[in-house]
Amino acid sequence: MSALGHLKPTSLWINFEEICRIPRISKHEDKIGKYLLHFAKKNQLESRIDETGNILIVKPASKGFENRKTVVLQSHLDMVGEKNAANPHNWETDAITPVTDGEWVSATGTTLGADDGIGIAAQMAILVDSALKAGKIECLFTVDEETGMTGAINLKPDFFEGRILLNLDSEDEGILFIGCAGGMDTVGVMNYTSVASLSTDAVVRISLTGLRGGHSGDEIHKGFGNSVKLLGRLLSEISAEYRIAISDFEAGNLRNAIPREGFSTIIVDKKDKDSIIAMVNRFFIQVKNEIGTIENNIKITCEDVLMPQSAMDGRSMKLFLDLLSSCPHGVLAWSKEMDDLVETSTNLASAKFNGNNTVTIVTSQRSSVEASKHKASGLVAECLTKAGASVESSGGYPGWQPDIKSEILEITSNSYLRLFGKEPVVRSIHAGLECGMFFEKFAGIDMISFGPTIRGAHTPEEKIEISTATMFWELLTDVIANIPE
Repeated sequence: MSALGHLKPTSLWINFEEICRIPRISKHEDKIGKYLLHFAKKNQLESRIDETGNILIVKPASKGFENRKTVVLQSHLDMVGEKNAANPHNWETDAITPVTDGEWVSATGTTLGADDGIGIAAQMAILVDSALKAGKIECLFTVDEETGMTGAINLKPDFFEGRILLNLDSEDEGILFIGCAGGMDTVGVMNYTSVASLSTDAVVRISLTGLRGGHSGDEIHKGFGNSVKLLGRLLSEISAEYRIAISDFEAGNLRNAIPREGFSTIIVDKKDKDSIIAMVNRFFIQVKNEIGTIENNIKITCEDVLMPQSAMDGRSMKLFLDLLSSCPHGVLAWSKEMDDLVETSTNLASAKFNGNNTVTIVTSQRSSVEASKHKASGLVAECLTKAGASVESSGGYPGWQPDIKSEILEITSNSYLRLFGKEPVVRSIHAGLECGMFFEKFAGIDMISFGPTIRGAHTPEEKIEISTATMFWELLTDVIANIPE
């Protein structure tokens, strides 16, 4: 039985539910790609796939509309696979289970994949909508947007012909996006010496869970807790009063998500164990008071586990904890040109022991100013090198500069006003969109990005507002119908 088939528009939601059944985390888009190529063949539509895995499906112009400009609809095939640590979901084999809850559609304990599955679903519905009279439509589906934008980076100049592009990867209904931040990653790998545990030792496993997490672009300014920073701070406070050794540290997961969970196993003196657990409990109360209602579900617990054979030596531990303390996280600068827009930020995304006496620290930087993006990376790199870590920075991806005189902006704004009786908000977004890469690669391309309201992207709390999906569909079809000659 369909969970979403009763929602309107039916074609959009049926397609989305079908997409939810297909595993498609980043770098594993082969199944969804085969599904779309079969969809094109079944509906007798021209399609092609490039060496990277990007797919183009073409709908010919309606009779009498052959002189209209070609429009490109674009979404990405991959999704962020995030779940709570106790959830057994296998991202390479298991389907997502969507459910309706009042005005929202969400998943059961995992990310929903509305980012950007709803864009894929809309493209599929457009491709087979016989009632829509329009010029030629090219539907572009790119791979690996979430972990490197390699699909957009490797697009060949002749893969599609249209120079009007509608990006369907935004998450705020009523806002038309005409610019985005560029981004890059800065990663450090730190070596350490291990020391053996002693017979006088005890062990404590600390778990920090229940943080909201969130999209490291859209939500970096909201003050959500960071599990890497908080767990590092707790261990620093404990180590200042007691002899401890860190045997394991694993916090955060994805480079583009604010980290929600953290776990660390520490070796302590037996006589100090109860005092350390009491200190953890006091720290929990302190953090609850600091963060307030923004993180209602935070939990910090201790448990007994088997004694590990070894742990990080004292000197390395101090360097590691000092690194976590000093490494910046959050907003570094606000835009001077657009109200309430983050210009530059950095996300301390994860820190994990690798099992071979190394620790990997992953961070990501975003900025609408190219020089500021690299300056932020430099600040992080300085912290990493002080701890003795080797550092690598990715080339990243460029931003997309706004054009308030854009033809497609005027068309879309007029459609929105006509449909809904109010002006849309026009702005840039701090998140990275593939439009930045298209802007750099395809001369003369005219773009806009819009979508329904999605909350909690990149977290298991991800959900899409049903009513705004209807508005998204109405706006999309009206814009396509009004593309001029």
